[in-house]
Amino acid sequence: MGTLLILLIIVAVVAFWAVGIYNGLVRARNAFRNAFAQIDVQLQRRFDLIPNLVETAKGYIRHERETLEAVIAARGAAMSGLAAAKANPGDPAAMAELANSQGLLNGALGRLMAVAEAYPDLKANQNMMQLSEELTSTENKVAFARQAFNDSAMAYNNRREVFPSSVVAGMFGFAPAALLEIPADQQAAVRAAPKVRF
Repeated sequence: MGTLLILLIIVAVVAFWAVGIYNGLVRARNAFRNAFAQIDVQLQRRFDLIPNLVETAKGYIRHERETLEAVIAARGAAMSGLAAAKANPGDPAAMAELANSQGLLNGALGRLMAVAEAYPDLKANQNMMQLSEELTSTENKVAFARQAFNDSAMAYNNRREVFPSSVVAGMFGFAPAALLEIPADQQAAVRAAPKVRF
């Protein structure tokens, strides 16, 4: 009878321990998903600003049609990348697609801002100045949100990889979370764009 009681106590302790580890993994996964939701909010704001920026610029830079079209096309691709990542935050393929599409959008916006520099009337336009300022502010918020997501994803990955959590993570299919990293070939452009001086 005493051996059975000890065995039941050991089983109960192990069960509570495993439940605690499982719950910790769920909390960490929810934390990085919530952090991704903040990226989503900021990118949606960015996407909403771009058509206004393009419309404002259209009246001044009629000869730069391909630049404007490139921004709109890059915005569409970036929105698709965000939709894929939103469906499965942390998925390596989705995060790579999001990072790539955002890098392309950053490059297109950087080219638009460089073209805008050549048009003094556009630079002086109050709408353009306000939109550029909002876009720059949003870019900063995106960078902070990306850092918060990466920190949360790293904390989750660390939790799921250390022993004994790795055993529970493996049993219940807790997949690793990919970080949102800018592709190496786009890092210089992303760090430099968009630089707006009005």
